[in-house]
Amino acid sequence: MAACENEIGIIGGGISGLLACKYTLSKRFNPIVFESRNKFSDFPWPLSVAQDFPTQKQVLKYIQSYAHNHDLLKYVKLDSRVVSLSYDENGPSEEEMQKWTLWGGTCELSDVPKENGSDFPNMPEFPRGKGPQVFQGKVMHSMDYSSMDHASAARLIQGKRVAVVGNRKSGMDISMECSSANDCIYIYIYTVDGINRATEHWNMPAHSPWGITVEYLSRNRFSQLLVHKPGEGILLSILATFLSPLRWSISKFVESHIRKKLRLAKHGMVPNHSFSKPCSTATVPEGFFDRVEQGSIILKKTQHFSFCSQGIVVDGETEPLKIDLLILATSFRGIDKLKAAFISPAFRDLMDKEDTTRLPLYRACVHPRIPQVAFVGFAESFANLFTSEMTCRWLAELLDGTFMLPSVKEMEKDVSQLDKYMKKSLGEYYSRYCLDEVQIWYNDQLCKDMGWKPQ
Repeated sequence: MAACENEIGIIGGGISGLLACKYTLSKRFNPIVFESRNKFSDFPWPLSVAQDFPTQKQVLKYIQSYAHNHDLLKYVKLDSRVVSLSYDENGPSEEEMQKWTLWGGTCELSDVPKENGSDFPNMPEFPRGKGPQVFQGKVMHSMDYSSMDHASAARLIQGKRVAVVGNRKSGMDISMECSSANDCIYIYIYTVDGINRATEHWNMPAHSPWGITVEYLSRNRFSQLLVHKPGEGILLSILATFLSPLRWSISKFVESHIRKKLRLAKHGMVPNHSFSKPCSTATVPEGFFDRVEQGSIILKKTQHFSFCSQGIVVDGETEPLKIDLLILATSFRGIDKLKAAFISPAFRDLMDKEDTTRLPLYRACVHPRIPQVAFVGFAESFANLFTSEMTCRWLAELLDGTFMLPSVKEMEKDVSQLDKYMKKSLGEYYSRYCLDEVQIWYNDQLCKDMGWKPQ
């Protein structure tokens, strides 16, 4: 790190980026946060917000408050998009780095301010003559919709018949917003041609089924005894198997509340998998199914759809849905964005795998074969903010020399073990780097590395 004078480049000024900035500052490094947007929200977090799951607007205010409280904004370069990552040309060659047995090296970032660039949204593919080009209305991704200010977004949807495609919270949130102005069609799609298969989710009205906080049921140390974990010993494995009926009972208890509260069966929204399946829940916006009942949100569930001049055609229906605007809430291709940033073909190839939804990361943070680059925010869990904060603290301690990483081969072995565990645990639903089921176990691994006693 000496060649870079202890400078740490951080790409992205969101929650993970600000956390990384804070904790690298605490270790006397010089962080630079590159944020492609040209502004942050100007409103502080209100003390009146007491709910466990605040709205998107409230979260934005919280991020702004966090940045001000820790004096982080002076380290953020707004309107600066990092378009490439390269290693010091005077340093070791790529061939040498690939033979290293330890994670190390020096790196420099080349950034181009005010570069337009492009993000990588998941966009469905359609047969010839059935794509957006035949549609007379407008098609946009939720990424573009969310980047609009409230006044512009309101003008866009006012008086228009809107359809939203998705199956997670962002699609439901946009549907709620659109239905406030006019009727909205929400296309709950669980397979989209041309992109990674989406999975059905248990859409929860609240995280207190039958009045009991879900953390008391499945997000505590006792609940960790009910699940198998990577590298567990024979005794823990036997105990998890023995307690599996209790885990099943808890899952059915929660499912019964969701089914009754939201009337999922009536709307054909009951997933084919158990609630205990990790990373398969989403918080449904308050009043969403009320609006479905009222008719201001028209709910359609399908595997495929196509375009026609007047709108879209859903599989199984003969008449088209006449719309003026289609918003695709179909997530992003984050790994493709990272691949495009690396100048070196060799390092691009390390991420150019058949499976494009996960990175093989040690401690969900560092790639064993990509030195001096860390990835924060790729791991998903029940509490993403806490996961990112723990990961950033671990990374800051690593950079400060509190502990050393294992050899490349040892890290690859650990990554492979976790990958096998997730494939077995999630089965056909294994499509993301999900730590939901083993969140506490993961935090314990980070604490042990840092020499902290897990609580």
